[in-house]
Amino acid sequence: MIRIVKLLPVLLLPFFVMAQGNFRVAGKVIDSLTQQPLQGASVFCQNTTIGTVTNADGEFRLNLSNGGYDLVISFMGLETQSIRISNTMPEVAHLTIALHQKEKSLEEVAIVATNEVANGWEKYGQFLTDNFIGKTVNSKECEIVNPEILRFFYSRKRKRLKVTGDSVLIINNKALGYVIKYQLDSFVHEYDNGKTLYAGYPFYEQMEGSEEEMLVWKEKRKTAYNGSVLQFLRAYHDSTLNGDGFRIELIGDGNSKSSPIYNPYDTLYYDTLQFKRVELFFPGKLRVVYAKEKPGPAYLAANKLPMNTPVQISILDIANGIIVEENGYYFDQKDVLTLGYWAWEKMADSLPYDYHPDTDTGGKIDADMNIEPEKAKEEKVEENENIPTANN
Repeated sequence: MIRIVKLLPVLLLPFFVMAQGNFRVAGKVIDSLTQQPLQGASVFCQNTTIGTVTNADGEFRLNLSNGGYDLVISFMGLETQSIRISNTMPEVAHLTIALHQKEKSLEEVAIVATNEVANGWEKYGQFLTDNFIGKTVNSKECEIVNPEILRFFYSRKRKRLKVTGDSVLIINNKALGYVIKYQLDSFVHEYDNGKTLYAGYPFYEQMEGSEEEMLVWKEKRKTAYNGSVLQFLRAYHDSTLNGDGFRIELIGDGNSKSSPIYNPYDTLYYDTLQFKRVELFFPGKLRVVYAKEKPGPAYLAANKLPMNTPVQISILDIANGIIVEENGYYFDQKDVLTLGYWAWEKMADSLPYDYHPDTDTGGKIDADMNIEPEKAKEEKVEENENIPTANN
């Protein structure tokens, strides 16, 4: 992903916007070749319900709650861009984003020429669904609406399956009440080592439903949120880990035994930064125990664990440390690997970054509340199990 790497000095503006609890992202999208504005370009925050399309002058505006986001900009026939933004960056109020022409690599041409599977969905559709949507209770209520846009490639030499999309993949999650519009970059499974990796740009839309349906969605979303990576990082940021049901243990390099971390806010692991950010860093992997909810029976059966297992256990591997924003967004996301229960819960159990259990209504009430000036356009890297992206 393309990220903003230039941070301007501290100015009065960030303090002002932070005091309001939200900030504005605005700018213009142009064609890099012609320098002309692009009308109808899609601009949205990855893993949120917040997005819009550019007007006739290529301009857009979004109002966001304080925190961090990956802003995704796309237009048919041009390369999609993703840039990291937050309320600490005053320059995001005046962005100019130039989109470039798509260029196919020699590898992509070779794959198309030799490895495409004609009946890919019939042969690999269930495998893709299990490893992308998931195998939880919620996954049974998820449907890929347009599987015809998927292209499947299998390399016998590499023993590798690769799936790409010709356009936006649409997933109806009737369990949580979301339509997920996923710009799938690629889904890759390597059969020799069992690794699965996928990457792309998900955008969420609230489903419309009856009052009864919205109440069900609200409860199921809260259940999905409890014990999730999103809740964990928000709790760590807000110093509420214990109260929210989490405890953490350190698994040192080369050591399978875990050591309890009694003070997760010790400076050995935790540091507070400017603009309500915190930094996490651990000398090894982190074993995260969530005690307020039992693992699902399907997970226990798949992993041959006792059905009376009382807690959910996940592994968090932070290679170089991460910085967590106040909304639970973290970076750099490519440096994070999750295993265990968090890896089991895939797209069927994922929630957008702007989800909050205290303010969630369960369904579509005011679809345009976060969108300026026009209505939103209709429309992870994972290893072994799952690396959340604004990724989860």
